[in-house]
Amino acid sequence: MHPKAWCCCCCCCSCRLSQPSFVELGGLAAPPATDLQEALCERMQNVTVGFSFSWFISANTTAEKEKQPFCPPNTSHSWNPQLHRNSKGKSVENYLLGIIISICGNVLISVSLNIQKYAHVRQAQRGSKPYYTSGMWWSGVVLMGVGELGNFAAYGFAPASLIAPLGCVSVIASAVISVVFLKETIRASDVVGGSLAITGTYLLVTFAPHASTHITAHLVQYYAISWHFLLYLFIEVVLFCILLYLYKRRGVKHIVIVMLLVALLASFTVISVKAVSGMITESITSQLQLIYPIFYVMLVVMVASCAFQIKFLNQAMKMFDATEVVPINFVFFTASAIIAGIIFYQEFEGLALLNIFMFLFGCLLSFIGVFLIARNRPKIKQQDRTFIPMDKIPGRRNTDKVQPEAKTQTYGSLAAKLMCNRAGQADD
Repeated sequence: MHPKAWCCCCCCCSCRLSQPSFVELGGLAAPPATDLQEALCERMQNVTVGFSFSWFISANTTAEKEKQPFCPPNTSHSWNPQLHRNSKGKSVENYLLGIIISICGNVLISVSLNIQKYAHVRQAQRGSKPYYTSGMWWSGVVLMGVGELGNFAAYGFAPASLIAPLGCVSVIASAVISVVFLKETIRASDVVGGSLAITGTYLLVTFAPHASTHITAHLVQYYAISWHFLLYLFIEVVLFCILLYLYKRRGVKHIVIVMLLVALLASFTVISVKAVSGMITESITSQLQLIYPIFYVMLVVMVASCAFQIKFLNQAMKMFDATEVVPINFVFFTASAIIAGIIFYQEFEGLALLNIFMFLFGCLLSFIGVFLIARNRPKIKQQDRTFIPMDKIPGRRNTDKVQPEAKTQTYGSLAAKLMCNRAGQADD
């Protein structure tokens, strides 16, 4: 009812109450209006005015609300991981910081590898002390630790699908350092491979996903129980068991089998390293994340996957040449890291199709560049250990072991060969 009609109705009622009315009640007439009735009428008029004013206020408020866009309430059961995305300015800042840390870490790793290589070369030339007694070798180990720590920190600022392909920077820097400082010969494949790797790195940095996410314990738990990651985990476990059966039980010692085992473990390493690094970064900058059990679960996964990955990689280095292991390991590791970042951390969500195509094209150029650089690398010349120098024999009781025993077939064979050669020369 409109407030004016309500007011008029109330006024009519008050006027009727103020007039003397006669109602038959048992044949008697009702008394006239008293002071109580007048007070009641005045009260009703005040209530009518107050109701009209409140209705006017509420009507205006409703109109203002209708002009504003509707915002759904933020409830606890409708938690959205997109709320953990950084703002645009902060996202670009963290993105660039992660790239710089990763590049510096890879350069330090390449410097450390060349220092250790130089220590091995010098030890092979001198042949006096083991390599682990050299201070230069230990300095290379320390630099490698610092470089790996930088790569670990970079996962907390930039997407995992970008940090993993940047490992080609280490291969490029190692080739340059070996040519400049170790005086190795530069080849045409080094120049072509370096150019392709640098072009691929530029495409990776340009077209990679720039969105940065606050890695928190709740976010990692949310990603860990998602259906697409559980399906990915099931497929990886089944594939790993099949490959391990072929490698251990059937004795299939192919390089692809061993490198696939390393790559499957590397995907868990990338997921856990980014989770641990991100939660440590979030604990330092914003809120403590080390009190949640998921942090320690990811820490255990990181240590275990790294240990078994190094074990299989060392077995591959013993069975195959380094020129085969290095490029294949880089390709498989990068591919597994990109797939893990896409599936677990949803890093390609909302990325344009052109960016995805150019990013994959940059990965392909980096793969080809690393393959060309690592192909047929010169090996370290080590001392021939077929013969034992006489001055290195520790005691007199071992001197009789140099010559074969008289009862063996090889006894006297060298002397007979020398006598035959002398006889042939005399006949000539």
